[in-house]
Amino acid sequence: MTTRIALVGGTGKLGGIIREVIDDLDGFEVSAVLDSRSDLAELEGADLVVDASTPAVSVDVVRAAIERGINVLVGTSGWSAERITLVRPLVEAAGTGAVFIPNFSLGSVIGSAIAAAAGRFFPFAEIVEAHHAGKVDSPSGTAVRTAELITAARGTPVDAPHVDQRARGQQVASVPVHSLRRPGVIARQETILSGPGETLSIVHDTADPAAAYAPGIRIALEHAVDVRGVVIGLENFIDIGVGAPAARDGRPVQDDAVPGQVAQATSA
Repeated sequence: MTTRIALVGGTGKLGGIIREVIDDLDGFEVSAVLDSRSDLAELEGADLVVDASTPAVSVDVVRAAIERGINVLVGTSGWSAERITLVRPLVEAAGTGAVFIPNFSLGSVIGSAIAAAAGRFFPFAEIVEAHHAGKVDSPSGTAVRTAELITAARGTPVDAPHVDQRARGQQVASVPVHSLRRPGVIARQETILSGPGETLSIVHDTADPAAAYAPGIRIALEHAVDVRGVVIGLENFIDIGVGAPAARDGRPVQDDAVPGQVAQATSA
């Protein structure tokens, strides 16, 4: 049986990569391609909605899929754990599935898992992420997810001095995140963990998005069709072998446990 996919944002860069993967994948076909101006009624008849739109459009796409009883795979950035909490009851009530993938790159997913595992042993953590100048949201979904995983694995906020100063970045689940948007880079993230007398840096670079994302896209597509409930992160579908079980729940850290500028949704 062929799985029919409605691809939202199919004319964008990520959408184009996803479509190439689907075209080469047995048992899947693109039944509809939508852009940000399309009527979401076009989702009707699909077995799976794949969202590669923009942060401003994505929430409407997810809600439209849930209302129609269709599972949705979200590759759009801008979905923090706080924002996902708002749609979780809708997914559970509808008996459908929603998969949120902050980054399809296996290297990025592994880097975030390593950061979460190591974060339990270091009191200080900060993230510096850089993307091309055309990326409209910041911090990136990958940085948000990494910060949330670190704090969830620790069970307590990281130490973050002087966060009342704007130059110290935006706190996401207690972790200061610094976003760069400039030409000459595709995607790069450095997670810096510090303790008495030492520093551990975990760096991931994306040089070729199509090559880097394709394996993760295939894995996500194959699992998203049958998922029930909310799943956050590609790490739920692969055995990385590192990380703390507490980091995989995906629920946000309570606001009263996080000092300073707790990250809100990056886009309305």
